[in-house]
Amino acid sequence: MSTDEQKTVGKKFSFAEFVREARAEIAKITWPTRKETVTTTVMVIAMALITGAFFFGIDTALGFAISRILGMNS
Repeated sequence: MSTDEQKTVGKKFSFAEFVREARAEIAKITWPTRKETVTTTVMVIAMALITGAFFFGIDTALGFAISRILGMNS
């Protein structure tokens, strides 16, 4: 158990202290810029489309191959 944990073991909950600590932690956050957010969003959408197209192609190819092997021409 660390010293910070030992200090808080018998301590009562204080809502005001919780709010102060939460605000201090929120102040440490580095928020992304608008450009970073847009770039990341575009990259995620592009990767999702590429992945979807890849798996669609694999699924179509395997479906065709299995239907040919089993003789189920549709």
